[in-house]
Amino acid sequence: MSHLFSPLTIRGVSFKNRIAVSPMCQYCAREGVPDSWHYVHYGSRAIGGAALVMTEATAVSPEGRITAGDLGIWNYGQMQKLREIVEFIQGHGAVAGIQLAHAGRKGSHREPWNGGTQLLSSEEGGWKTVAPSPIPWGENKEAPVELDKAGIEKVKADYAAAIRRAIAAGFKVLAFHFAHGYLVHEFLSPLSNRREDDYGGSFENRIRLLVEIVQMARDIWPAELPVFIKISATEWTQGGWELADSVALAKIVKDLGVDLVDCSSGGNIAHATIPLSPGYQVPYSAAVRNTGVLTGAVGLITDPHQANQIIASGQADLVSLARQLLRDPYFPLRAAFELGQDVPWPVQYQRAK
Repeated sequence: MSHLFSPLTIRGVSFKNRIAVSPMCQYCAREGVPDSWHYVHYGSRAIGGAALVMTEATAVSPEGRITAGDLGIWNYGQMQKLREIVEFIQGHGAVAGIQLAHAGRKGSHREPWNGGTQLLSSEEGGWKTVAPSPIPWGENKEAPVELDKAGIEKVKADYAAAIRRAIAAGFKVLAFHFAHGYLVHEFLSPLSNRREDDYGGSFENRIRLLVEIVQMARDIWPAELPVFIKISATEWTQGGWELADSVALAKIVKDLGVDLVDCSSGGNIAHATIPLSPGYQVPYSAAVRNTGVLTGAVGLITDPHQANQIIASGQADLVSLARQLLRDPYFPLRAAFELGQDVPWPVQYQRAK
């Protein structure tokens, strides 16, 4: 058996292989509610053979969205529609996971195909963003409102309510988007967090919100189901969050009950220069995995043999594919063929096997 198609069990959840659909925003929900596009988008990746199908970043509150087209799980109607998608995913052999998110200062933007610029007024459909400190993300961006203690408590309450709705929707993996410059990442980084209270300054203070959310999650989320977090292992900027911080954080969250750390990078500093190359973030996954926590690798993983080698060499426990699965929803089935692995196909498709 190829390493990429070896099964993996985390707590009480079994994954048929090591391929995960990385969260990818579709920017086409209405008031946070998924529609037929999302049903087909996620369903086709489940049919295509991925072991884990993650939702796009799903906002815990209206102000937690990146754009007005983001998915949400702050009300019952959103949860009900997500449950229909979950049932389809899990009815076709994949595990359904949800990634909860709050965009922080990177919220209130137009969709990418409409320019991706920040909306600065309610008349345009925008909203006021929040952050640990009133530092805008890049040029021509509005300064966010600094969260006070009451605002931080609201964020935590929004996450708690979203976790309970995720349980009701039937998700089997709970993941948190703590990367790419969104709210919790903004707290982690000394470049975006200039607070002087219990949530700023020292490493221990800057990770406090993340720790509190994880502790709350493990109190609410069923003990037999996994919790993942996604981090930016480095900000690619001097004086920012770096790999040593990620390794230290991984040791802490492992003891708090986090089962897997998905290792991405960047996103918090608009001018950062990132040297892209195939698998360029895999070394971060390998370094974090040395702490004893499971890891996911992501970033320009496009070839079955490349993905198989990442697992075989012990650099990660899952490979999360993004753009490659947009190009080819059936990549896992094709990868199995190329790696000489016989895997079940949907009965409706077996004539093409």
